[in-house]
Amino acid sequence: MSLPDLAVFRPGPVPGHVYLVGAGPGDPELLTLRGARLVAGADVVVYDNLVAPALLDLAPAAAERIYVGKKAADHSLPQEAINALLVRLAQAGKSVVRLKGGDPFIFGRGGEEMEDLLEAGITVEVVPGVTAAAGVAAYAGIPLTHRDHAHSVVFTTGFLKDGALDLDWPLLAHRGQTLVIYMGVSRLAEICAQLVAHGLPATTPVAVIERGTTHAQRIVKAELATLADEVLRAGIRPPSLTIVGDVVKLYPRLSWFQPEAPPAASPLPHAGCAVVHTSREP
Repeated sequence: MSLPDLAVFRPGPVPGHVYLVGAGPGDPELLTLRGARLVAGADVVVYDNLVAPALLDLAPAAAERIYVGKKAADHSLPQEAINALLVRLAQAGKSVVRLKGGDPFIFGRGGEEMEDLLEAGITVEVVPGVTAAAGVAAYAGIPLTHRDHAHSVVFTTGFLKDGALDLDWPLLAHRGQTLVIYMGVSRLAEICAQLVAHGLPATTPVAVIERGTTHAQRIVKAELATLADEVLRAGIRPPSLTIVGDVVKLYPRLSWFQPEAPPAASPLPHAGCAVVHTSREP
C-alpha cells in the first residue's frame, strides 16, 4: 500500500467527536500517520506540555489550540477540568484532538478522560502513540528486552494518584527484568533505597534519561547506590525516565542518537501534511 493510499484508508475527523491521540515521547516525527491526519483536520487541539511544538503546526490555521499544561507538580488545569472541557467542546460540535505526550493509555490518563466522555454520550477514538518507555529507551540505545539481560519488562510510576509511593516493591525488585519508572526523578533516593531493601543489588545499573528523543536529551548512568547523587549533581529535571536493570549495561555501546546536533529545520509540518492529505471527507 502506497502512502497516498494509506492517507485515505480511514476517515478523517468528524464533528462532535474526541480523538485521544498519542503524540509520542518528544521527537515530532514519532507521531503516527493516523495521528498526523487527525491533527491536520481538527477544529480544536487540546494539548499537554510534553507535546512537540512542531505538531501544533500540523493543525489548520483556523484551529483552536488549547494548552492544558500537566508539567510535573504544575497542572494548568486539574484533570477533572480537562475532562469537562473535552465534553463541552465535543457537545459544541467540534472535532477535538486531545494530543497527549507518549501514549494515551500508558500513564496518560486517557482512560479517565474516555470514561467521562462516554458517560456524556460523546464518541471517542483512541490513537496509540509511542510510549516514553519504548521511544526514550530506543533513542538512548538501551533495549528494554535482551535475551542475555532481561526476560520481562515492568512499567511503573513514581507517583500514585494521592502522591504516595506505596508501590509493590517485591514485584519491582525482581532480578532478570527491566524496570521502567515514569515521573520518578524527584523521588529517586527513596525509589533506589526501596529497590535495594527489597533485593536488588546496590550495584544494579540504572539510567535516567532527560527529555528523551529530543535534541535536549541527556543521560546519567550510575548504580542504584549512587544514582540519586549523580542525578542531583547533573541537574537532571523532569520530564525524565528511569530504566533499571542489566540492559543498562549496553549503554553507551548501542547508542546511535546524537542529541547535540539538531537539524536546521524539521520537515514534518510540510512533508507530513503532504503525505497524509489534510482535506476532510464526508
